[in-house]
Amino acid sequence: MKGAGQDLWNDALRAAALFAVCPAAVGGVVVRGAAGPARDRWVKETRALFEPSTAFCRMPLHTDDSRLLGGLDLAATLRRGCRVVERGLLASADGGVLMVSMAERIEANRVGRICQVMDRGQVVLERDGIGQSMPARFGVIAFDEGQDADERAPAAFSDRLAFQIDLTGIALSDLSAAALSAADIASARARFARVEIPESIRQALCATALALGVWPLRASWLACQVARACAALDGRDEVAESDAALAGRLVLAHRATCLPESAAEDEQPLDNSDAESELQPGDEPSDLRDEDEINQADGTEERVIASARAAIPADLLARLRVAATNPKSPTATLGATESRRPGLMGGRPASALRGDAKSGARLHLIETLRAAAPWQVLRRREAGNRHAKDGKGIRIEVRREDFRVRRYVSRTQTTTIFLVDASGSAALHRLAETKGAVELLLAQCYIRRDQVAVLAFRQEKAELLLPPTRSLTRAKRSLAGMPASGGTPLAAALDAATLLADGIRRKGGMPIIVVLSDGRANVARDGTRGREAGQRDAMAAAVGLRLAGITSLFVDTSPNPSGVATSIAEQMGAQYLPLPYADAIGLSDAVRAVSA
Repeated sequence: MKGAGQDLWNDALRAAALFAVCPAAVGGVVVRGAAGPARDRWVKETRALFEPSTAFCRMPLHTDDSRLLGGLDLAATLRRGCRVVERGLLASADGGVLMVSMAERIEANRVGRICQVMDRGQVVLERDGIGQSMPARFGVIAFDEGQDADERAPAAFSDRLAFQIDLTGIALSDLSAAALSAADIASARARFARVEIPESIRQALCATALALGVWPLRASWLACQVARACAALDGRDEVAESDAALAGRLVLAHRATCLPESAAEDEQPLDNSDAESELQPGDEPSDLRDEDEINQADGTEERVIASARAAIPADLLARLRVAATNPKSPTATLGATESRRPGLMGGRPASALRGDAKSGARLHLIETLRAAAPWQVLRRREAGNRHAKDGKGIRIEVRREDFRVRRYVSRTQTTTIFLVDASGSAALHRLAETKGAVELLLAQCYIRRDQVAVLAFRQEKAELLLPPTRSLTRAKRSLAGMPASGGTPLAAALDAATLLADGIRRKGGMPIIVVLSDGRANVARDGTRGREAGQRDAMAAAVGLRLAGITSLFVDTSPNPSGVATSIAEQMGAQYLPLPYADAIGLSDAVRAVSA
C-alpha cells in the first residue's frame, strides 16, 4: 500500500507541475479528499511552483454573485451617494489561480457563471446599472470533500479542469518534495507557446478518448494542452509519444465511461487488391507507400490507450466492468444516494429569490438592501425629499419589489432495501458470503447516514427482518439470526419489497432495492410448490416492480449464473450483476460500484 500511495502522490505532483506551466490552458485540478496533511502539503508544493506575486484567490462556498463577478459596493454606495463598483474574485484571479472550497456543494448557477468566465477569458459585468468588462484568465483548484462517490464537483465544472487527483489514500510517509522548482516552471512556461504537437499524436489522443468513451471534445483538447506542457517541461519544442501517454493517464483515465476494446479484436487484415487493380501504370499504391506511417500511428495509439487504461481508478474500473456485463440494461446506475429538493422553509441555504415573506419564507435582509440600494436617489426625488436627514442618518426606502427571500435545498433520504435469498439452495451455495457482503454494505449506508431495511425470503413467504433504520447493530443482529431452509418464494419477496419501497417513497424518501439471489424460484405467490408456477409468478412480480419505477439491482449469487436470473432482472428493469466466484468483500465492492 505504501508504494500505491507514493504513486498517487507522484501523480499529484506531476499534475501540479503541469498545471503551473499553463493554468488557464489546462483549466485546473480537482483535488479529491478532505482537509488534512496531504492536501495542505500539496497546496504548499503547488504554490511554490508559481511566482510569489501570483494571485491565489480563495472562493468560499456561499460566495454571492456580487463578490464573485463584482458589482455594486453596497456600503460604499450608501456612504457616498453614488455608484461604487466592486472588483470580483474572478477578475482578481486574472493571471493566477482561483481556489474553490467544497466544490461538491457549489450551486449550479454559480458553476455556470464561473464556466462562462473561463470560456470567455473575461468578466462581462452588466448589472445594477454597470456595464464593464475585465480580463479574467485563470486556473482553478477545486477542493472536492465529498464522502461518497455521488458527492462530486459538478460535471460542467470538472469537465473544464484537466486533472483530478485523489489524496485519500496517501499517508504521511508518502509525502515528498517536488522535484521541480519555480525556475523550471518559468522556463517551461516561456517555451509552452512554441511547442508543436504532431498530427499523429493528436489523432492518438482523440482515439484514446473515443476508446474510453470520453465524448466531450474539450477533454481531447485538454489532453493535447497537457501533452504540450509535458514537452515544455522536458525542454522540447515538439510533443513526443511519452508526453501523450502521460496526458492520457492524467487527463483521460478518470473520465472513462467504458473499457477500451482489445486492439486484437479491432484489427482487420487490409485488402488492397481492389485498390491495386485500379492503379494506372507507373502509379505507386498510396496504402503501401504510407504503410510505415500507418503502423507507427497505430502503435502510438495502442500505447497511449494502454497507458490510460492502466491509470483508471480502481472504483471507476469496477463500475466499468459491471456496466460491461450488461451494457443494454434499461436502468442507469443507481445514482446519487440523496436527491435535492428546492424549497423556502428548511434545508441548506442556497440562494435568494424575489418573493414575499408573508408566505412563510424567511427574508434575506442583505439581498433586499442590495436590490433597493440603486434606487434610493430616484425614490427620494420622487417622494419630494421626505426621507431627508433626521439626525440619525439617511433612511432607506424599501419597496415590495425589493423583497428577497431565502431559498433552501433539502435532501431526500435514501433507504436501501436488501432482499436476501435465505432458501435452501442459497444456504447450500453461499449464504454466508451474502451475509458478510450485506454487513459491509450496511456499514457503508451507516456512514452515509442512509437508512437500511432487510427482507429475507424462504419457504413460502418473505419476512421483514429489519424495518428501515440507521442502527447498524440491529441490522447485524437481524442478519446473524437469519435461518436458511425451504423453497425460494421470489414472487412474494418482490411483492413485499415493492410494497415497502412504495411506502418509503410516499413518505418522501428514495428507495433502492438490492436483490441477492440465484433467481431459481420454485414457490408461487399462493405458497404452492412448483418450478414453473414459481418462475411465472416471479416474472409477473418483477414486471410490477419495474412499472412502479423503483431503482433496483439484481445480484446473481449462483455459482453457475444462468439465463433465469438475467430474465428476471430484465423484467425488473434492474442492473444485472453475476458474481459466481466473489467473496464477501468482492461482492460488497461490486454492489457499491454499481450503486455509486
